[in-house]
Amino acid sequence: MALESPLEAGISETPLDSPELYINRELSWLQFNLRVLEEALDAGRPLLERVKFLSIFASNLDEFFMIRVSGLRNQLLGGVLEAPADGMTPAEQLAAIRTKLQPQLTTYHQAWADVQDELATHEINVLQLEDLKKKQRKLLRRHFETEIFPTLTPLAFDPSHPFPHISNLSVNLAVVLRDPRLGERFARVKVPHMLPRLLRIPSEERAEAYETLGLAEVAANNFVWIEGVIQDNLDMLFPGVEIIDAHPFRVTRDADVEIEEDEAADLLAAVSEGLEARQFGSAVRLEIDATTPPHIRDILIANLDLAPYQVFDTEHPLGMADLMDLMAVDRSDLKEPPIQPKLPPVLRTDESLFSIMQRRDVILFHPYESFSPFVDFIREAARDPNVVTIKQTLYRIGSNSPIVDALLEARENHKQVAVLVELKARFDETTNIEWARALEEAGVHVVYGVMGLKTHAKLSMVVRRDPDGLRRYVHLSSGNYNITTARIYTDLGLFTTDPQIGADVSDVFNSLTGYSRKDDYHKLLVAPDRMRPELEGRIEREVAIHEAQGGGYIAMKMNALIDRSIIEKLYAASQAGVTIDLQVRGICALRPGIPGISDNITVTSVVGRYLEHARIYYFGNGGDPEVFVGSADMMPRNLNRRVEVLFPIEEPDMRRIVVEKILNVHLADNVQARRLRADGSYERIEPATPADRIDAQMAMIADRATWTTA
Repeated sequence: MALESPLEAGISETPLDSPELYINRELSWLQFNLRVLEEALDAGRPLLERVKFLSIFASNLDEFFMIRVSGLRNQLLGGVLEAPADGMTPAEQLAAIRTKLQPQLTTYHQAWADVQDELATHEINVLQLEDLKKKQRKLLRRHFETEIFPTLTPLAFDPSHPFPHISNLSVNLAVVLRDPRLGERFARVKVPHMLPRLLRIPSEERAEAYETLGLAEVAANNFVWIEGVIQDNLDMLFPGVEIIDAHPFRVTRDADVEIEEDEAADLLAAVSEGLEARQFGSAVRLEIDATTPPHIRDILIANLDLAPYQVFDTEHPLGMADLMDLMAVDRSDLKEPPIQPKLPPVLRTDESLFSIMQRRDVILFHPYESFSPFVDFIREAARDPNVVTIKQTLYRIGSNSPIVDALLEARENHKQVAVLVELKARFDETTNIEWARALEEAGVHVVYGVMGLKTHAKLSMVVRRDPDGLRRYVHLSSGNYNITTARIYTDLGLFTTDPQIGADVSDVFNSLTGYSRKDDYHKLLVAPDRMRPELEGRIEREVAIHEAQGGGYIAMKMNALIDRSIIEKLYAASQAGVTIDLQVRGICALRPGIPGISDNITVTSVVGRYLEHARIYYFGNGGDPEVFVGSADMMPRNLNRRVEVLFPIEEPDMRRIVVEKILNVHLADNVQARRLRADGSYERIEPATPADRIDAQMAMIADRATWTTA
């Protein structure tokens, strides 16, 4: 029987794969980005931090169009018939996205206007062209002539000049001209990406000092958008013709590059070619100034091959992700106070980490605890004469990586070094290619992953010759080996010499670098072969225990939950009476709170100062709990198409810390957390009294010194 309204009255006989029981992935993502926007609306947050969240919202939206919307567009054009779990067609999803997004954009621009006004009260001004005074404009004209003009290339569009390529995410001016002989004409001017988007300028009173001191010396915290400066000086680019008007526009292109691995003789070359193709992907969004004349608008739409629903009119600056530049303003009073990551007592010593690991495991929770012990781990391994081998996976490495430097030093010291560099880590491909080449040139054994899979697991292994023989020293993590993200992402990392975990990690590396087909492991849950059945089996076990003795409990903290099979298992567990607490930062396709189906499931999301990135999976197991941490979310791509690893936290004190000090505190958050409703919307959780407030991230900052036992 079809379920007419699962949101009003659940029917336990409804098939658990019924589309009505699932929230659409794309609409759930829009809800997530709305939660990001709400952080910018929070008047209690420091002002420049609100600017940061406005930038993140815009950057997230750019990626959403480049990847998700472009994918739906391709499905629509390709006539894809297979529907997601929620049953929406590509056309329905595209229409729903635009409907949901428009009010968010209205809220966003009002939020920026409010924040901009408040910035002005703190003498930080982001100005429009019309806000500038005479001396400021004169100064900017000189700056334009010397620093901007030489970088510009105006491109005409007429029968002798083809329509120019508009690169992905570039800000452009559509310039309308009147030539004395040819009449009205159209030209495009691209804003150079290598120049700062927000130019710092002095006040009107200090503008004259530019002649003697230079712009950098006299500029206060006054900024102007660079496209406004270009627009104000177009006469230099087009001498002898009348400038009628200029209208900003911006194009977003399909960046979901498909690498044909089975046809590529050289994956490195194939990924490099794919990066070039990204700039030439089909257009999926045109953002355009609302005052643009219809005939210019039509030229852009026709030559970019766009449909009306792909065009977004705006009266506001484009490319607002560039607001992140304002975080460089030296106003600590308008930012979150920095925290100093701490070390657990066991690491506050000059003792070798290898010696410490021989006695006990060590777990760290970043960024509240320092990431430096891992960097020191690789450095110490590079220099220790007893170390034989270092093996490492690298997914998002970042620039200026001390980890790569340590691996290169290890090779100089004649260690055997094997590194898997995942070339297909989206938007990090260029950096990863550069590091892969540098490592190869140094003689490191570099592999690029497994055919048809991304390697997302975070693993490091050092093989050392100890007095009692070879020993494996292992580090496993939920986060990337990246010193920059380790300061802003919350992640758990484990140091261990557990022989069975070490053997499992060896087997994973052998499958990555060789032809091993091993799919059974002592302790690790490894995707794509064994993680899904292991997790589903544990959910089923929790049901059986609950039916036998009661008290069934599952808690999961992750970034995303959209896998239909996992959701069906959770629905079935809820129907059996198992209590389930889920904290899903981003996309969640599960509908909680449907009577008879998911009324034992609670879903919350925390968006805060740090990006919640740790994955923790807890199973009550009748009083003998199991806890797993690692790299995998509950998504088909993670479980089916990636190499992922979840590792157990077995030592009792350490497990207590992860459960009581981290997982439970996050689940209890009633300040930053929002609760998911059955209709797919979110509501804030309000503490009963001010004394009951629990802000998980602030609690982590306050309590991090007490986590690890001495």
